[in-house]
Amino acid sequence: MSDNNKMTIIATKGTFDWAFPPFIIASTGVAMDKEVTIFFTFYGLNLLLKDTSKLKVTPLGNPGMPMKMPFGPKWLQNIDFGPKIPTILWNIPGAESLVTWLMKKTMAKHGVAKLEDLRSMCQEFDVKFIACEMTVELFGYNKEDLIDGIEFA
Repeated sequence: MSDNNKMTIIATKGTFDWAFPPFIIASTGVAMDKEVTIFFTFYGLNLLLKDTSKLKVTPLGNPGMPMKMPFGPKWLQNIDFGPKIPTILWNIPGAESLVTWLMKKTMAKHGVAKLEDLRSMCQEFDVKFIACEMTVELFGYNKEDLIDGIEFA
């Protein structure tokens, strides 16, 4: 395969909202008949954990994130609460869990694949997953906690 038919994605973020772009881009690359590799380093290694249930959305420092209600009357669903909520409120205990729950509800409402399903689909499509060995050692990840089928470099 020529270099024009290859795509490499670097995953460095490990939060729930940042978990989706590498897998969406990878599956799009496969649909475009590209040979796709995702290199996971630093916090991106969280995306390779067998159990991703602890991943949260981090609204603090994420001003571009729209925050609309996934339920209720249409007028309420059309309000973007993101710019209306003072940044300091994201420090309140439970804020990340609330925003993560709302994000999951919104994604389910729109038929977005679950993270684990999207990741599995990429593996089924032969997307190569490479974990940064140095970062695995640096952060003390146990390889047994990571999904099968990944390479280390």
